[in-house]
Amino acid sequence: MISFGLSEEQEMVRDAMREFAADAIRPIARECDEASEIPNDFLETAWSLGLTSTQIPEEYGGAGEERSMVTNAILLEELAHGDASLAMAALAPSLFANAILDQGSDDQKKAYLPLFCGESFATGAVAVSEPGALRDASAPQTIAEPKGESFILSGRKTMVAYGDRASHFLVTARNGDSLGAFIVPRDAAGLKISGPEKNMGLRGLTTTALEIERVEVGADALLGGPEGADIQRLLNVSRTGLSAVMLGLSRAVLEYCVPYTKDRVAFDEPISKKQSIAFRLSDMHIAQHSTRMLVWQAASLLEHGEDATKAAWQARSYAAEKSMWIADNGVQILGGHGFIREHPVEMWFRNARTLGVVDGMVAI
Repeated sequence: MISFGLSEEQEMVRDAMREFAADAIRPIARECDEASEIPNDFLETAWSLGLTSTQIPEEYGGAGEERSMVTNAILLEELAHGDASLAMAALAPSLFANAILDQGSDDQKKAYLPLFCGESFATGAVAVSEPGALRDASAPQTIAEPKGESFILSGRKTMVAYGDRASHFLVTARNGDSLGAFIVPRDAAGLKISGPEKNMGLRGLTTTALEIERVEVGADALLGGPEGADIQRLLNVSRTGLSAVMLGLSRAVLEYCVPYTKDRVAFDEPISKKQSIAFRLSDMHIAQHSTRMLVWQAASLLEHGEDATKAAWQARSYAAEKSMWIADNGVQILGGHGFIREHPVEMWFRNARTLGVVDGMVAI
């Protein structure tokens, strides 16, 4: 039987993350957006929660707790309700670590997972997005040419979260007729890291570009070893995570607009009593709850090891469209207040626009 209720553990996670988002994320969100930077104090605080290390097996230095994709989607929604940039920053280490955990070889797990179990914030990065119009992350232009026992990587990547401090990059590339992901250390010869990039939204989250000019890596750099890895699953995990972030943002907009419409008086009555406003809020509610069902479905398929390609793309596509639509409606409902920095809706609007066009920047 299908249940749409949360388990006791999931409720505990939701409540804890909701409190953390309200106390530690929302109060500094505007400051981080204006400064285009997230304080190290926040990153260390988020690290202390064990969002990454708790789900790494004990043999690699983690706590060995069971990893649930659905629970992580709920967690990510709550963090993003505080702010999308800060939520993605808090989970940035999980993007690289979970890819190794899910599909890395035994040697790769031994080499890299302990890096994410220390006492201070540490992160790797996943590079899947490429510059240019209509680029598809599942069909990268970056290439990997075999050379004896090595590979030569060439290409360009963009929107790499925390590329400025990542110790390693997981770079997707075409390897003949197949796709692969290669672990590249930041000091690799031929790898140029540029940035930070100046983006419309998610300004607090530092992103960089990568110029990969005939970077040579050993055969042991191929994620999953000689058998390779399922790159589509890597993208499905990321797209489901992005959908959860957009869901949290959508909820933030809606929960800000409802009390605003009750307090804002026009023509001697709250604007919430105007049918055009009330119907708009109702449609925003429907879109938000529909997005949540799509996110949970994709996360559930991933959790059970089933093919989630269609579900993940549906969740991401719908979330991208509706989060932008909800944010736009938020601006319209606030009227002139929707365009000024006194209210956070204009920031959420910019974040929603940016989230709709990125890939590979968060994972569950």
